[in-house]
Amino acid sequence: MNDITKLNFTHHQTAHCENGVASNLLKDKGLNLSEPMIFGIGSGLYFVYLPFLKVNFAPGFSYRPMPGAIFSKAAKRLGIKIKRQRFSNPKEAQAALERNLENKIPTGLQVGVFHLTYFPEEYKFHFNAHNLVVYGKEGNRFLISDPVMNETTTLTEKELERVRYAKGVMAPKGHMYFPTDIPATLELEKAIVKGIKDTCNKMLAPVPIIGVKAIRWVARSIPKWADKKGAKTTNHYLGQLIRMQEEIGTGGGGFRYIYGAFLAEAADVLKKPELKELSREITDIGDLWRDFAVDIARVYKNRNSKFDIYNSLSQSMLHIADLEEAFFRKLRKVVR
Repeated sequence: MNDITKLNFTHHQTAHCENGVASNLLKDKGLNLSEPMIFGIGSGLYFVYLPFLKVNFAPGFSYRPMPGAIFSKAAKRLGIKIKRQRFSNPKEAQAALERNLENKIPTGLQVGVFHLTYFPEEYKFHFNAHNLVVYGKEGNRFLISDPVMNETTTLTEKELERVRYAKGVMAPKGHMYFPTDIPATLELEKAIVKGIKDTCNKMLAPVPIIGVKAIRWVARSIPKWADKKGAKTTNHYLGQLIRMQEEIGTGGGGFRYIYGAFLAEAADVLKKPELKELSREITDIGDLWRDFAVDIARVYKNRNSKFDIYNSLSQSMLHIADLEEAFFRKLRKVVR
């Protein structure tokens, strides 16, 4: 590979890494789809509770689908083809990435957060579903467009290998991906409707670990944790809940804001003005998620929290679940 290979790639900062990488890779191909549009078509709004899966010694909470699902769904619904590759051998993974750069292909990577040298220390922990773009290489340093950062940055060969092969839950295993074919015309309206219907179905799912029912399960569990496990463990669980909500790719409140922006765009495309009102409604719910996170942060810092605090948090989360159930039922009727 040449000592300097730098592609003509434009970095755009976004709120969420996977949407941002998808939007930036498609913009590089001449397809101008916003982050909210990718997020909405790809059904990125989600909630899952996995009490049997421990992450950082706490139950598994997620406000997003599995890594890659948003871009994959959006691409399928838009008729875009994506190539995904994983490698058991790190040297093969680097060689494949370098071949892409030589062929002028900016490439998305799934990586672990903990060892990203350019991340602030307070954002580093063991989370393996982060996404970024490699768009060149100078000497032994890869050129990085991480959409959650203001500016582009770099990682050495060793640093990039370390985050591509981070261990633990959702280990990336050298995962890289890039669009290979974009149709001349997009059926945007159909893709938007499919994305909305899928999101509604997930958030209103009858099973207890997904969507509104999962939010209610977590809410009702908070006082039970306090009663059975004590304040220290409960606060740790709550800390994990808001970390997944607020620090890992915007999560709860931030995702509601992105979805609100999507519905505002979708209202114009589908010529359904009622989506504008629902856009405002989900944005207001996002505010409640943010308030909920602030309340948890206060409890987390006060190790001597009284039991009624946990009941209050439980009630706040149950209220959010009620609002979201009503919201998604209305949204589903609009696109029937």
